[in-house]
Amino acid sequence: MIVVENIHKSFGGVAALDGCSLSVIAGAITGLIGPNGAGKSTLFDVIAGTSPPNSGTVRLGSVDITALAAHDRVPLGLVRTFQVPQEFPQLSVRENLMVVPADQTGENLLATWFARRRIEAEEERIRSKVDDVLAFLSLGDLADAAAGTLSGGQKKLLELGRTMMCEPKVVLLDEPGAGVNRFLLTRLTDAIRRLNRERGYTFCIIEHDMDVVAELCDPVIVMTEGRVLTQGTMDAVRRDARVRDAYFGVGGDAA
Repeated sequence: MIVVENIHKSFGGVAALDGCSLSVIAGAITGLIGPNGAGKSTLFDVIAGTSPPNSGTVRLGSVDITALAAHDRVPLGLVRTFQVPQEFPQLSVRENLMVVPADQTGENLLATWFARRRIEAEEERIRSKVDDVLAFLSLGDLADAAAGTLSGGQKKLLELGRTMMCEPKVVLLDEPGAGVNRFLLTRLTDAIRRLNRERGYTFCIIEHDMDVVAELCDPVIVMTEGRVLTQGTMDAVRRDARVRDAYFGVGGDAA
């Protein structure tokens, strides 16, 4: 689904990505792990289009998307979330979801005068889709709450809901478990699993909680120093001495 080939990305002469190459398999939940500074979030920025690489290519399926702007990748089915949720805090949960679909008729000033029926019909379709997302994520009771009042875990669920409004093929999740209590983390991981199994979403997940990675992800890709170190099942990765060294230094124990 995603193929990254020989990506280089530097900031002020410091290489964040140094010949990074990897593939995200269609239909899988791929884990992307590695120590802080390994280049994981920078790689997500490159794949999502928010930070162009110095060299290398990114393909979505058979399409070379390396030069595409971030907003041009969304209609192709590629979306991402952020470690810190990016909600509109003053808008309600429902409104945060309703603003997601692009090119809404009501965004055109003339249309608000001359295409009221079309706008109303379109908004009704969007509202119906929002209701489906809220029900799927068990957020219906918070539909009218201001998004800024949600807990950290509820905001992560809302972030996932906003990706659902795009009907994506691939979702890049940047540390979905960060700052989430165990109860809401269970709801979040269940939602990710259901979206993968029931709706065919492909996921690539950066996560430091190894229990979450072990529960959700296969394969697991390990990055260090801006490139891929190894990949495989979580069990295989845990047994790899190079992974233990990358996380803890020589002689460390990743168990």
